[in-house]
Amino acid sequence: MIKKKRAVPGIRPYDGPAGGWGALKATAIAVKTQMETFEAPVTLMRTNQPDGFDCPGCAWPDKEHHSTFQFCENGAKAVTWEATSKRVTPEFLAANTVTSLLEKTDFELEGYGRLTHPLVYDSASDTLRPVEWEDAFKRIGELLRGMQSPDQVEFYTSGRASNEAAYLFQLFAREFGTNNFPDCSNMCHEPTSVGLPQSIGIGKGTVSLDDFDNTELVISIGHNPGTNHPRMMGTLHELARRQIPIIVFNPLRERALERFADPQNVIEMATYSSTNIASTYYQVKAGGDAAALKGIAKALLEYDAAQGAGSNVIDRDFIAEHTQGFEQFATDLATTPWKDIEAESGLTQEDLEQVALAYAKSKATIITYGMGITQHNKGTANVRLIADLLLMRGNIGKPGAGICPLRGHSNVQGNRTVGITEKPSPEFLANLENVFGFVAPKEHGHDAVKGMQSMVEGTSKALICLGGNFAVALPDPDLCFPAMKSLDLSVHLGTKLNRSHLLVARETYILPCLGRTELDMQDSGRQSITVEDSMSMVHASSGKLKPASPFLLSEPAIVAGMAKATLQDSKVPWMELVADYSIIRDLIEKTIPGFDKYNERIAQPGGFRMPLPPTERIWPTPTGKAMFSVFSGVEEDAEVQGDDVLRLITLRSHDQYNTTIYAMDDRYRGVFGRRDVLFMHDIDLEKRGLEHGDLVDIETVVAGRKLRLENITVISYNIAPGSVGAYYPEANVLVPLDYIDKESGTPSYKSVPVRVTHATAS
Repeated sequence: MIKKKRAVPGIRPYDGPAGGWGALKATAIAVKTQMETFEAPVTLMRTNQPDGFDCPGCAWPDKEHHSTFQFCENGAKAVTWEATSKRVTPEFLAANTVTSLLEKTDFELEGYGRLTHPLVYDSASDTLRPVEWEDAFKRIGELLRGMQSPDQVEFYTSGRASNEAAYLFQLFAREFGTNNFPDCSNMCHEPTSVGLPQSIGIGKGTVSLDDFDNTELVISIGHNPGTNHPRMMGTLHELARRQIPIIVFNPLRERALERFADPQNVIEMATYSSTNIASTYYQVKAGGDAAALKGIAKALLEYDAAQGAGSNVIDRDFIAEHTQGFEQFATDLATTPWKDIEAESGLTQEDLEQVALAYAKSKATIITYGMGITQHNKGTANVRLIADLLLMRGNIGKPGAGICPLRGHSNVQGNRTVGITEKPSPEFLANLENVFGFVAPKEHGHDAVKGMQSMVEGTSKALICLGGNFAVALPDPDLCFPAMKSLDLSVHLGTKLNRSHLLVARETYILPCLGRTELDMQDSGRQSITVEDSMSMVHASSGKLKPASPFLLSEPAIVAGMAKATLQDSKVPWMELVADYSIIRDLIEKTIPGFDKYNERIAQPGGFRMPLPPTERIWPTPTGKAMFSVFSGVEEDAEVQGDDVLRLITLRSHDQYNTTIYAMDDRYRGVFGRRDVLFMHDIDLEKRGLEHGDLVDIETVVAGRKLRLENITVISYNIAPGSVGAYYPEANVLVPLDYIDKESGTPSYKSVPVRVTHATAS
């Protein structure tokens, strides 16, 4: 007899599809609570349109602009959250101390609305006070010049910064004298940036939207598109309706990967129907991706051998002409036991053989992946295994095929392209020196984890943040938060208050900037900025809304203001660049390959695509060939053992984008009005003597510090046995700062070994 689960406050099943009327209702609520009703429709209609602004949400590319609606539910939330009519005024800040604001939730802090004035922290009153722009720039410059070394300063970049702002930011830091560039990519897709160059020669995906029109199979691994890259759902919906197989690997059953109702599909909306997305759904264990990928590759080799001479299961002509290392790769697969693969992946040999068979039948396959692949102790190796699998059948450099990393922030890829990297190439630095006439620093700098570790140690003394919520995005707040407060200087460019702003240093400045939706007028007139999407398309974005305050400056203007005040003998004409962003783009063109005729090409709807040599089967690796890799064994972290050990996955809710929380619901997972839950399979509940709705304590099982999260409500959920899930950033207290992928430096947010027990606190 099945025991009836108790009722738990805020937990109830959601039976609808992703999208559909639920999405329209959520969009209407976002509009109603954030914007003036008459203004919102016009603003949303400009999203992702040729003369409009690029969505500040995900980085999925735009289709041809045939539809009036080029936004999705979460895109609407991102737009209305930025274009809100709510304001954080000097009067509000005078009445609320920083200490009292720190007691608020992250949702409450951003929910107060847009910042209106540049601010400085006043320690005597413990409040943020308005400051004149020039006074702020002057003092920031004085403090930066007073550092003993430029390497005592960390320059952090959020993925929402434009190409123009990011380029000026890296120029400022390098003329100042450091390559310390922690950025949000370090915390998400750095394994892509590190692993793919080793495999195919570039750190970007190889597919375009046209490839999805020509593919015969999509394998989707470790991502939840309905929440984290929601415009992708339109593409998956089209594929599913054309009967293209979509094979999903994910520990949780995510509603958007099960079924989706397109709000622009009249029939689905009128009939309350939906389309099944995944043709097959495999719930791989957290940390079991490498084992699953090796299992598919092993089955493919075995199937090839069974077919005998002349089999085309393995594309041996492609492998011989275009790759190296296949023999070592194949030998490792042959010696990897199936029992190990099954134990680590949580899937059966038969499961993986079925995937291999579908892959062998497809003439053109795309593999998509997200942070479920990258945010692991061996994230870089995971990425390379995906490349290996594609190389086995020549699925890079032909129509309908390729590798598709799904980046989150709307310009995280563009930031890297224009120079936001702690490991700049000698060629790029030489180009900067030739164009600008200063000597650029050559020594590699800090990524996000190393930057924070330097702050914890007291070596780094200042942090300049071009957007973002640095301390909250990183793991291990018990280390990170005090380190922020110990700095001599922190500077934050942003549109709204967040917790990192309030972890005040000896001197802290909060500098409010224009949002993506707002009109940017400079001396030469209305300005456009540019962004690069997940498929390497660079296009223009231009807001039209009246700025939230007359005291706001654009990101390029703020960066230039700080640089001019800091670098008193600068060789860069900072104010000329702010007057006309096309001059910034001319300089990008002069220093970075691929931006030929930059200004001319962004004037065309849709923009242009950056060069991607592997799409032409040109491999910019040291050998000139695509390189197979060897993943030894199948375990992600062999040192972590124990029958009672589970793997924790940190998750975003559907009402969330990165650290920004739009509301307290996660409707597709059936969670409403709360975030203090742990998702667990019934099998794991029973093993621990737990029931749905019990309070539990969670403890990290790694060497070093003891990390705990207490009094969390455990709920029964369809998640792979051996895996549990909790919300990010709340669960970051369980992720050690140094529990990282050693190759890329990315924290292992998606596979933290933990033990779960009955709560001990009363």
